[in-house]
Amino acid sequence: MIAHPHAVLDVLPDPVRAPLAETLDRLAGARDTPGAWRVLAAAGADDLVAARLAEAHLDATGILRQLGGEPPEAGSLWGVWAAQARHTGVTAREDPEGWKLHGTVPWCSGSDRCTHALVVAGDRLVAVALDDPTVTAGADPWVGLGMAGTGTTTVAFDGTPARPVGEPGQYLDRPGFWHAASGVAAVWFGGAVGAARPLRARLAEGRGDAHDAAHLGRVDAALHAAASVLRDAAAAADADTDGVPAARRRALAVRATVETAVETALRSTARATGPGPLAHDAAHARHVADLEVYVRQSHAERDLATLGTLAVDQPEVAL
Repeated sequence: MIAHPHAVLDVLPDPVRAPLAETLDRLAGARDTPGAWRVLAAAGADDLVAARLAEAHLDATGILRQLGGEPPEAGSLWGVWAAQARHTGVTAREDPEGWKLHGTVPWCSGSDRCTHALVVAGDRLVAVALDDPTVTAGADPWVGLGMAGTGTTTVAFDGTPARPVGEPGQYLDRPGFWHAASGVAAVWFGGAVGAARPLRARLAEGRGDAHDAAHLGRVDAALHAAASVLRDAAAAADADTDGVPAARRRALAVRATVETAVETALRSTARATGPGPLAHDAAHARHVADLEVYVRQSHAERDLATLGTLAVDQPEVAL
């Protein structure tokens, strides 16, 4: 299914490619969440497609480490496919020949280049090799412009050999699940930084006025807030002292804060610079389209409602 597992790196500039390659092959197995998220954010500022696939690979390696699975082989590229939708679903059943995976999974990013995937089947998490002939990708193709380069499709499994990872229910019932949810927000943060670059350039080149400066100030404040909560979350992930409720509350707060920074960067940059960058800068137009789709992994007001419910039952936020 893939000729070169790290082809995702080819789209990145040299200053980002080297640390991301190191992260893909080595850093993911270590406890250095701040370092991993810094690399993901830097990648996201330049190419959200590459950063999205790298984030999933890092998540997979962390899951395998936490749940006692075998670590990814060097050069492999893993996805984490846990989405569910109406009329889709997978089951993992054990027969005399071992565990087999049956059914379909939507929203499988990297289906055209990942070598392996972790797949959620009911209350079980299983690992599968994607070069097996029982795996079929390509149904329900992506037709939108944003994140079109991720190779996201519905994937079908027809008796695919699978290897259980962890115990039933363990994938969701752990603080690491929520730490990884904040890792997604680290890529969103990088996307916000990249989205604001035309506005920053406008002022740096002396073409801006006081209104442009105010827009950049608003973006800068939002990015500072987002960076602060991400640093705290990364430190908490490595300390590994949060229980599931605290980790969940933290992740939802982080994602909401970063989502606000993304929306601020997109809105302020567009209002300050007008249609020019979106009409004449192909890289910026693609970046904006990618970011608007990617940040919709947030569940918006539904997540805020969950956060509010959790906040009632836990201590007030304090310095």
